[in-house]
Amino acid sequence: MLYREVPKNGDKLSILGFGAMRLPKKDGAIDQEKATALLRHAIDNGINYIDTAWTYQKEQSESFLGSALADGYREKVRIATKMPHWLIRDRQDMDKILQFQLNKLHTDYIDYYLIHSLTKGGWEKMKENGVLEFLDRAKNDGRIRNTGFSFHDNLELFKEIIDSYDWDICLIQYNYLDKHNQAGTEGLRYAAEKGIAVMVMEPLRGGNLARNITPEISDIWSEADVKRTPAEWALRWVWNHPEVTVVLSGMNDISQVDENIRTASEAYPNSLNQKELDTVARVAEKYSDLMTIPCTGCNYCMPCPAGVDIPGCFEMYNSREIFKGTGSDDTQYRYLLYQMGILGNRSSASLCINCGKCKEQCPQHIDIPGKMKEVEAQFEKPVIKLKATAMRHILPFFRQFSLFKNRQRNKN
Repeated sequence: MLYREVPKNGDKLSILGFGAMRLPKKDGAIDQEKATALLRHAIDNGINYIDTAWTYQKEQSESFLGSALADGYREKVRIATKMPHWLIRDRQDMDKILQFQLNKLHTDYIDYYLIHSLTKGGWEKMKENGVLEFLDRAKNDGRIRNTGFSFHDNLELFKEIIDSYDWDICLIQYNYLDKHNQAGTEGLRYAAEKGIAVMVMEPLRGGNLARNITPEISDIWSEADVKRTPAEWALRWVWNHPEVTVVLSGMNDISQVDENIRTASEAYPNSLNQKELDTVARVAEKYSDLMTIPCTGCNYCMPCPAGVDIPGCFEMYNSREIFKGTGSDDTQYRYLLYQMGILGNRSSASLCINCGKCKEQCPQHIDIPGKMKEVEAQFEKPVIKLKATAMRHILPFFRQFSLFKNRQRNKN
């Protein structure tokens, strides 16, 4: 296992992190025995960064880790978990939720505490509720040791958040298809230049870059001098960036752990030669040929006066087209959360007012208002709009129920 250093604290973290979001299940719940064996096998073989969150595994992931990291395993790892900002109503809620998380994890402190899944709306709400003061206080009194945030919005907002606080880490989506989406390569480098460790999620785009490979893409991989699986190629490409500290993988089988550890044992920064990088670029280009909308994510069309996240909407649409038929399309769910206002401000295609300003600015000459109608037809069917409205109304009740469950656990 290779390790990279967090600039601000000197922690040497395994470049492969264990994402506790897709643990093995049994009868609809975490398979405690199998998942514990899996996690401890990963730690015994060098993984020392464990990533979880309040919501993972139907809010059971943190409690599972609290038990699985007994017998001395807690001392071998750094735990990262996240504040569910959509459950926060005021400053006091932050302390309540953090205490619940400490109790579930059976620990006195969180090594890396992140604000979860920030978008513009979530960021504005958290600032208004005093999250930066909360982070300072929790860090000073020892409940958390390092601060960070995970991110799902555009580059401009990413830079704004980076510049707003003395963060230790950030967590971004990054892979060879997402060089210009969300934070992208520019955001990766921007954070690293500020001395912020960058953790990467979705290196395989939810597994899509590793399975159901088309014959055309398989042919490109087979032409490479070094034979690697598509998953190895994707992981090596991310690790090739010296700015990346840890890459998360949601492993649920020991064979996956072993394969990823083997890859991580040789994934030094800048270790891919130009021919290998060209091979990955050819694969990325082949995927881009499958895109219905030729958006490069340049953001010249932004900001939209009506509030539409134009590149985000196009990224969702293209992702569905590229990976349709793979059996793992989660774009409708992500569109519902991020574009339709469940976890932040609404920024969906249906907000388009057909003003045409974006069309004038687009270097690719995309008929953006016209394409927005296609995105709306794809993702905003009447039943989905009803679901989004219902979810926005249910969220306050969900908050109460979630906190109630945790209070009951504490009593027991």
